[in-house]
Amino acid sequence: MRRYLSLCLISLAVLGGSLVQTGCVVVAPRPARVWVPGYWGPSHVWVGGYYRYR
Repeated sequence: MRRYLSLCLISLAVLGGSLVQTGCVVVAPRPARVWVPGYWGPSHVWVGGYYRYR
């Protein structure tokens, strides 16, 4: 009887944990700033490095 009761309690805890997690809302992370290094642009003009949002 004791094994049956502990098995039921563990099963109930697992089921309750999965039900709690199904209502979670996943929020997208804030856009990250990334460094774009300098490069040679059109007509051989050097474009300096800058930050942009990804």
